[in-house]
Amino acid sequence: MGSLPRSGIVGAALTLALLIGGCGTVPKEPPVALRVGYDTLDGTLQVWPSRGALAGDPQATSAVARAVDEWRSPVEDRAHLPSSGILWLGEVDGGRLALVAADVPGEAGSWLLQLTGDGAEFTVDRAVEYTDPGYLVYSDVLPVQLPTGRRYLVSARVDRLLGPDRRPLAVTDGLTGPVALPACAARTVTARLRPSESLPSGKAADRLIDLGTGIDGPRYPLVGDDTGSGAKVLDGLDTCALGTKTGPFGSIPHRVHGEAHPGSVPVSWPIDRLSTKELAEVELVGAGEEPAKLEQLSWRTDEGMMTAALLRPAGGPPLVSAADRLEPLQAYVLPLSSPVVVLVWQPSPETSLALPANTIRLVDRPGLVVVPKPATRETFSLIASDKTTDRSAGGAN
Repeated sequence: MGSLPRSGIVGAALTLALLIGGCGTVPKEPPVALRVGYDTLDGTLQVWPSRGALAGDPQATSAVARAVDEWRSPVEDRAHLPSSGILWLGEVDGGRLALVAADVPGEAGSWLLQLTGDGAEFTVDRAVEYTDPGYLVYSDVLPVQLPTGRRYLVSARVDRLLGPDRRPLAVTDGLTGPVALPACAARTVTARLRPSESLPSGKAADRLIDLGTGIDGPRYPLVGDDTGSGAKVLDGLDTCALGTKTGPFGSIPHRVHGEAHPGSVPVSWPIDRLSTKELAEVELVGAGEEPAKLEQLSWRTDEGMMTAALLRPAGGPPLVSAADRLEPLQAYVLPLSSPVVVLVWQPSPETSLALPANTIRLVDRPGLVVVPKPATRETFSLIASDKTTDRSAGGAN
């Protein structure tokens, strides 16, 4: 959590010593230091060199350092400046812009801070937390959101970056021009990486899904998609709705000292490995007259794999459940006009599903049962030879 200010006990002691010695002036704190560029190397290649027209301006870099030093994360952690760095500092769209990779040790977090010039000073006006367990500066494409649209900052490893239309994006000093993206729909950008010590043959297609410009910080809007399956999964889905507290990506909150912290990135926020598994075609009240496709959505987070139920009606928008951590028995509530509970497990001769008395099975297949959502909280049990897994659903939640 946040530490004591620099003008704490040590500063008070120095001041007292000077006053006792007859000196009437109080020494100023030393200037806040923040490196320009980052010392990440791939062999001899500096992955994040200092870039931007103001990267060599000491007044501008000092102003950025002061702003970063004053910034706090949603849980009041501060950036550790010696292990942070200014990745880009210059002028864009008639204003000054700074992009900083901030190391936040309290939550072992890595943040991309976006600052704008305000007179002689800078202000942090956007902060997104990098949700991959790896450090931010080991990525090669970083999102930037300006009033003119999305841009991307690319590392020195990037040889070419293709936009959502598969056309190369113009890159100037590491920063692309504006990229047209929808607010709440996924689009793919693809980087070609040049050969380096870590990638002797380079990489022809480093795919990333941008979840859209409507994704608010601190949620990180880029999701890895090496297989290309994630783009197909998200096609036609409202990514802003996926990120709400009732949607799969936003439904499991970050907890601090045992309490949910809504200002932080949900632990269910995706990193990569988005895929779906088809469960069945089902006929359910509120899902249209034609059979709907019921799928199981899965994705990787910093806390492991998550899953959700995804219903694609023949006509009308898809429906999704909240997230569920990977368990032997998965339980999802689909918000139909008549809500249902979807129970999914890996079927085998040694397992059986036990339901509350008088429960109606709307769908009953090996490894899949769909029941009406109970009016009160009920328990569903998967019984195996060595273990029983209980899941509860129903009631007001």
